[in-house]
Amino acid sequence: MTENPADTAPTGTTGATSEPAAGQTRDLSGARDMIVCEDVSKWYGDFRALDKISATIKEQEVVVVLGPSGSGKSTWIRCINRLEQHQEGRIVVDGVELTNDLRNIEKVRSEVGIVFQQFNLFPHLTVRDNITLAPIWVRKRPRAEADAQAMALLERVGIPEQADKYPGQLSGGQQQRVAIARALAMEPKIMLFDEVTSALDPEMVKEVLDIMKTLALSGMTMMVVTHEMGFAKEVADRVIFMEEGQIVEQNTPELFFSNPTEDRTKLFLSQIL
Repeated sequence: MTENPADTAPTGTTGATSEPAAGQTRDLSGARDMIVCEDVSKWYGDFRALDKISATIKEQEVVVVLGPSGSGKSTWIRCINRLEQHQEGRIVVDGVELTNDLRNIEKVRSEVGIVFQQFNLFPHLTVRDNITLAPIWVRKRPRAEADAQAMALLERVGIPEQADKYPGQLSGGQQQRVAIARALAMEPKIMLFDEVTSALDPEMVKEVLDIMKTLALSGMTMMVVTHEMGFAKEVADRVIFMEEGQIVEQNTPELFFSNPTEDRTKLFLSQIL
């Protein structure tokens, strides 16, 4: 089993950079570390969900995490936002280590947006109110400012006309776009996506992936757990493959899909491509 060191992973400079041509990787070697995991382990009773995970994600980097069900992908991403507590190792997000210090946890959560497979919208609130709730109560923004931001975000995700509807009146794809807008309303430095298209009808998947592609092109640091191979090939700077709580292989999309080195990776790809 191999685990490439983080500093050999594809990286890109911070600030405005031109997008690379197809097949090229961005140079992020000068970018600062946004997520650092060192020997992170997590277990439930005798079951080890994460087994000494080590990886570094750079600013503006888009990392796609693949693997079979039960491989630890979602557990890892939830540990980064402290929705799950790791038992061993270190997780540092934008220079802040996740410990039992509630101040650190709150600081990390204020900088990290997360979108789940289930939309988790408040059914009794309108789309607009779902988006403005956290900025008003957590960021203490005036209602008018929060409303203006919500409308700008709904424009960004392509559904401004849905602002005053309730989640139950929207399609699954529309609800997921609202969930993305809600996460962006807190102006996060990092976005985590946990299989956000797996509960959607096939015709709705593309509209959500398009929003995520646009977000990646804007320079957002992103960690994406997904089974969407096309997205990984087109948008990712790096692909990480997991199994049994461990990183089996990681590389650029081009090399990961065309020339995987590990037998388990080859088997996985042969079954899904």
